[in-house]
Amino acid sequence: MCGILAVLGCSDPTRAKRVRVLELSRRLKHRGPDWSGLHQHGDCFLAHQRLAIVDPASGDQPLFNEDKSVIVTVNGEIYNHEALRKQLSNHTFRTGSDCDVIAHLYEEYGEDFVDKLDGIFSFVLLDTRDNSYIVARDAIGVTSLYIGWGLDGSVWISSEMKALNDDCEHFECFPPGHLYSSKDGGFRRWYNPPWYSEAIPSAPYDPLALRHAFEKAVIKRLMTDVPFGVLLSGGLDSSLVASITSRYLATTKAAEQWGSKLHSFCVGLEGSPDLKAGKEVADYLGTVHHEFTFTVQDGIDAIEDVIYHVETYDVTTIRASTPMFLMSRKIKSLGVKWVISGEGSDEIFGGYLYFHKAPNKEEFHQETCRKIKALHQYDCQRAIN
Repeated sequence: MCGILAVLGCSDPTRAKRVRVLELSRRLKHRGPDWSGLHQHGDCFLAHQRLAIVDPASGDQPLFNEDKSVIVTVNGEIYNHEALRKQLSNHTFRTGSDCDVIAHLYEEYGEDFVDKLDGIFSFVLLDTRDNSYIVARDAIGVTSLYIGWGLDGSVWISSEMKALNDDCEHFECFPPGHLYSSKDGGFRRWYNPPWYSEAIPSAPYDPLALRHAFEKAVIKRLMTDVPFGVLLSGGLDSSLVASITSRYLATTKAAEQWGSKLHSFCVGLEGSPDLKAGKEVADYLGTVHHEFTFTVQDGIDAIEDVIYHVETYDVTTIRASTPMFLMSRKIKSLGVKWVISGEGSDEIFGGYLYFHKAPNKEEFHQETCRKIKALHQYDCQRAIN
């Protein structure tokens, strides 16, 4: 994913401050090695480190509206950008980037446009006409985002804490599903689904509806102009995702550029059950399968790097992140820029073993809701960072 950094309302909009923002933005370069961008308007700086997925040739950021009065720096993917472009037919887009719709949606609908976005995203939008700004994070916090405050009253936004810790008096996690507006001076929740109240659903179980929703969720993510693959451990979650991807890949634009043969990836210690099960599923689906092995010492040696990137000392997160970190480095060396996985399914469907001990359906449902609300602190942090 890309890296964003914004400094809003600083007291010294000098050349030295610009150099400092550039220096801090480089701490996020591992997130976006393809391009670096920085735009200054008065006392506001918007920086971006880009990982190019859609329109790598012209989608560099920050992004602008037609007259450059609205500036946006974004980390994320907007899956319904083509449909939104059709709704905004009276607007002129500068790039083919999926994130280019954000500035134009703001022009059309003001601050209340965020719920029109179907995707994962964190963004900062600056309206230079009145020097106001908004910051928003996706529904469950798939993309990472933090907010901080400087001693001069400035507001700082970053994809990772490492760009904030030296210059902010205080910083904290930006809450998922929320929007921060300079006009209001605070947060408000833009994402308000029925499940958030943890009320027990009354709709009957419909396996066909579930299947269609699941397939749609996978297919819309096959939006890419660069090589990609799937993580395949051989478990139920990753196997189903790989199966749907394999089945529908030939019908996507990605297949036109990169072919319809799906690449799958698995990592494990020598002789681990994941490697065996992953290969069995890969053979069945006919994917181009890549196995990576590591030793316990390899894992121990990588811990310091893992902590640096995931920015946590949570033991479970570090343990799960280590093989993924090692595998990601291997995948990158093959020229693959992003992968799709089955993260989040255990939380949604109660797949963890302790769910079997739920005393009743009410507590089972409430626990799944709580797990989804906390995804940004654990699985999302591991998978995206």
